[in-house]
Amino acid sequence: MPIALYRIDARLIHGQVVVGWGQPLELRFIVLVDDEVAVSEWEQELYRMGVPPEMTVHFTTVDAAASLLATCARDPAPGIVLVGDIGTMGRLVEAAPGRIAAVNVGGVHHAPGRTGRLRYVFLTPAEEQGLRDLAAHGVEVTAQDVPSARPVPLAELLASTTGG
Repeated sequence: MPIALYRIDARLIHGQVVVGWGQPLELRFIVLVDDEVAVSEWEQELYRMGVPPEMTVHFTTVDAAASLLATCARDPAPGIVLVGDIGTMGRLVEAAPGRIAAVNVGGVHHAPGRTGRLRYVFLTPAEEQGLRDLAAHGVEVTAQDVPSARPVPLAELLASTTGG
């Protein structure tokens, strides 16, 4: 089975990912793509504590992820690829051309310079351009915090100014 979900979420592994997405999609593995976490044993251990024993977690850098994604795509069990920011997803899409068809924006939180687009997505102009760049690579970009919510298409996301 192909990877069930490619998700951008600043919190990386947390309850909404493990339970909210994991249970309905019956996820059996998580690929966490983050250059810093991939080399930090203590951060990896913290993230592993939030995952049930039947779910495997793979930690990888962006550069190593392309070959790991090919292997994971052949796994009969469904999984999720998780990155913490738009820039990392952009690098991953470039490293694995044609492999990533859709990206879910799940949580980009408030910070100075970011404008609220949805209650769970705040973006800088550079991050907005990063999402447009993903779409230009043929990737369908939608925002959706939980599986029961309506996916918000990129054009609608970028036009929204509700943030609240």
